[in-house]
Amino acid sequence: MQVHQILRAKPQGNVMTVAPDSSVADAARLLAERRIGAVIVSGDGEKPLGILSERDIVRDLGRRGVVCLSDTVEALMTRNLVTCSPDDSADAVLEKMTAGRFRHMPVMAGGVMVGIISIGDVVAARLSELAMEKDALAGMIMGN
Repeated sequence: MQVHQILRAKPQGNVMTVAPDSSVADAARLLAERRIGAVIVSGDGEKPLGILSERDIVRDLGRRGVVCLSDTVEALMTRNLVTCSPDDSADAVLEKMTAGRFRHMPVMAGGVMVGIISIGDVVAARLSELAMEKDALAGMIMGN
């Protein structure tokens, strides 16, 4: 299965982004309201500058306390983004996420962000693919 197939199965809508000068508190509020685990930091909504995850916020809260909530997301975001393309395989993306110990990955095409996938999206797609393979094999064994 490829990334573009995973994106098609997701609810349509824009990738949630925040401006680099947004406060961490505003980003945390957005994460909670949308029930998402990460938000892309972008000035134009197309080119990611970084990513801010709930993990990033909790890590800094634990280190510095609530003072970090008044910081800008640019101060806390992960800058070295690992991205994928719509043509990448789910297995390749899963390997990158596992090796890098992160759970969200922007999908880029032609230098523009076209989506974001989570490790949950990739695992769900892979499980669906395995279930179809199992059913096909069972059908072959049963002579269907």
